[in-house]
Amino acid sequence: MTETEATEAPSIVAHLKRDANGKPFLQGSKCAACSHTFVGEREICARCYARDAMAPVALSESGKLYAYTIVHRSFPGVETPFIDIIADLDDGSHIKGILKDVPAELDNLKFDMPVRIDYREVVPPGSNEKYLAYFFVPDAA
Repeated sequence: MTETEATEAPSIVAHLKRDANGKPFLQGSKCAACSHTFVGEREICARCYARDAMAPVALSESGKLYAYTIVHRSFPGVETPFIDIIADLDDGSHIKGILKDVPAELDNLKFDMPVRIDYREVVPPGSNEKYLAYFFVPDAA
């Protein structure tokens, strides 16, 4: 992912960060009381309600397909069909995203299919600016 690391495109969502070397990662919060991991920054654990127990962590970049839908109609400028998924990451967090590099047909989708995060630059419809985004791709591992 050398091209994306070398650019300074802003992140499309707040929980998509870059480390000191410019490498992208998804940030989450992990509860010191119950060990549950959430996407994004949190001050209070939604699982055990602990306060002052949340610490920032880099989320896992691999997981399994939990749920999916094939989207055939979307906003103007958004190419369809595409596969919208929820993935269970290996660290226990759950995150929504778009599955790329798979034809949008039911025969290509299986629950618990291994997936990994892939960072790409995108130009959203109606914009002329590039943004750093994350997607899912099949993981052969």
